[in-house]
Amino acid sequence: MGEAAGRAGADGKGGIVLPPRAREQLETPRLIIRDFVPGDAADLHEILGDPETMKYCEPAYDFEKTRRFLASFCIARGGAMAAVHKQSAKVIGYMLFNETSPREYELGWFINRHFWRQGYAFEACQALIDYAFNVLGAQKVFAETVDPVGSIGLMQKLGMRPEELQHDPLNKTTRYIYALKNTEREVLI
Repeated sequence: MGEAAGRAGADGKGGIVLPPRAREQLETPRLIIRDFVPGDAADLHEILGDPETMKYCEPAYDFEKTRRFLASFCIARGGAMAAVHKQSAKVIGYMLFNETSPREYELGWFINRHFWRQGYAFEACQALIDYAFNVLGAQKVFAETVDPVGSIGLMQKLGMRPEELQHDPLNKTTRYIYALKNTEREVLI
């Protein structure tokens, strides 16, 4: 996934387009997806403070940076949601969910490394995609990554298709952007 904060979309007047506040709480078989609260700082730091989780994004956060990011982006701007493991009540995922332009949403994810390869990212992303299309009336949901293996596999499993490649010769990276349009969507079970 790209930067933790994701891209902020312009509203055509130079402002930021933010997702609706006090969004619905979503529930999947194993997760509750909800807005972040200040008490999530320690769990979020386990995710954003892990160098392995952050290796394709930016350096791992220290606790103070995590706390500031939680307050300024996740809570104040509503730019992300928490994926909470039902059984343990622990936040195991940071789910970027941002309206970048009218009816277009950016989706991103960081999952606590102890929960990798167990289907949690797919489960949370699928719930947010369904919410975007079925409740918010989205036309398109997209995700981006510089990790050409793990994240692209998940994007493809979610039904997303390649939309754009952005090459950065300075950093020697390629950003892969995949999207799912409402008109092309298939119900994934």
